[in-house]
Amino acid sequence: MFIGEYRHSIDSKKRLAVPSKFRNELKSKVVITRGLDKCLFVYPLKVWEELAKKLGSLPVGESTTRSFIRIMLAGAVDVEIDKQGRVLVPDYLKDYAGFNKNVVIAGLYNRLEIWDEKKWNIYKKSAEKNTDEIAEQLGKLGVF
Repeated sequence: MFIGEYRHSIDSKKRLAVPSKFRNELKSKVVITRGLDKCLFVYPLKVWEELAKKLGSLPVGESTTRSFIRIMLAGAVDVEIDKQGRVLVPDYLKDYAGFNKNVVIAGLYNRLEIWDEKKWNIYKKSAEKNTDEIAEQLGKLGVF
């Protein structure tokens, strides 16, 4: 299970260190793809395979479904975690997420999200303002 928030930097060779806490669960290879809200999603291979299978079985008759499938699957890349625990983030994904040098890696149960640090701080402040409303909605769904 992935939880927590970690601040890291992308080095001059476009590599990003994965928090050591997550490396054992991720093993040696992960899938990185475009996420929602202009972040990147990082999946362990097993979780990615399950998600990709679900996406691949969606009906392609609706343009919004086709678009989402294309963004997620065509935007995905499998990457090796090197011996120092780093991954190479491709330029097209860095550009999509608007990364500069500093990023935040957030653990979200079965995946990681990588955010540009400034965008993360803005997003987090906005979400924190709505915590009570979000909790009420989740309560209606039986989460709380």
